[in-house]
Amino acid sequence: MTEPSVSLPSVSEPAPARSPRQLKDVLFWVAFPAALGVVLGVLWWLLAPGGLNLLSGNPDLSNPADPESWLPRDLVLAALVLLAGCATGLALDGKLQGTDAPRRLAFALLGGAVGAVIAWLVGLLAGHLWSQAPDPALGAGYGFTLRSYAVLVLWPAALAFMTFVLALFGVLSKKPVK
Repeated sequence: MTEPSVSLPSVSEPAPARSPRQLKDVLFWVAFPAALGVVLGVLWWLLAPGGLNLLSGNPDLSNPADPESWLPRDLVLAALVLLAGCATGLALDGKLQGTDAPRRLAFALLGGAVGAVIAWLVGLLAGHLWSQAPDPALGAGYGFTLRSYAVLVLWPAALAFMTFVLALFGVLSKKPVK
């Protein structure tokens, strides 16, 4: 004879609370690039044509409404976020081991995107506050603005590329097992 089976209702376990390590990853890989975005936005206004124009010093490019200053202005922000993406990728190298690696990479990519958008917005705010007012007859697009929004994906793209290259070099540098 068989014994009757008793089925007990399953009790779901509560969701695990965030560990201090996960919170530290969120703060470092998302909040730090956001704060760095503020610095990059101010630097963009200081260095770019149409802003304070410290990089070129060319007085012809100091007018933000001049179409000749649009490409150099976008390239200055592109260089700043590209440099920040490479630096973030170098900081992430060595931290892509273990089970937390995909989460850490995702937070770093999100932080890079947030940092780039914040850099753009802070640069626009600095241009609005400290630059000469654009001629209203020209329209709203003739002040200190960003013409190529593709610049905003350079930070996460550079981060992903640096992570790929450093991981590839790490795999290629390992000695074969005999």
